[in-house]
Amino acid sequence: MEEFIAFIKGIVWIDDLDLQLVLSRCSEKQVPKGKLILRRGQIAQQYFFVVSGGVRFFYDGEDKENTSWVMFKNEFFTEISSLHPQKPTRFNIEATEATKLVVIEKNDMDFLYAQITAWEEFGRKIWEATTVRMIDQLLNFQTLSAEERYLSFMANSELIQKVPVKQLAAVLGITPNALSRIRKKMR
Repeated sequence: MEEFIAFIKGIVWIDDLDLQLVLSRCSEKQVPKGKLILRRGQIAQQYFFVVSGGVRFFYDGEDKENTSWVMFKNEFFTEISSLHPQKPTRFNIEATEATKLVVIEKNDMDFLYAQITAWEEFGRKIWEATTVRMIDQLLNFQTLSAEERYLSFMANSELIQKVPVKQLAAVLGITPNALSRIRKKMR
């Protein structure tokens, strides 16, 4: 939990008593590579913090899986389009490698938001940062070439090193062949 504590304290100031209450509502989970954390059609009931490893959000397209989002160490996530309205998810969430997670159940998160002002601020800041990331990704798709999107992703070396070419191409919105050509051109 030390990584999670450091993450929380990097975002908000929280007193020790409130932090202990937060931690009492958390559990740790080990997820093997390739195991689904959430399956399409399920209703999300949990929030997650990635201690180590990584996850990807993907959906089934007409003839292939489409990876739409990837997350690694020190990222906080949920499938918000399922969790908040309590509707079945359109995504699968899969561990891309052996992954250690901190898990908070939805009802515990709601309790913590109601009880701890600093935790409500934490949630607001997390979702603001996530929204900015999503807007950036959307604008990149609309305004950048495939090569420029790849260069933008290269800034995150963990992403480039850990995501297979096929999944990286899907995140970039291009074919694996186009990604190979871009990589070859940049060497």
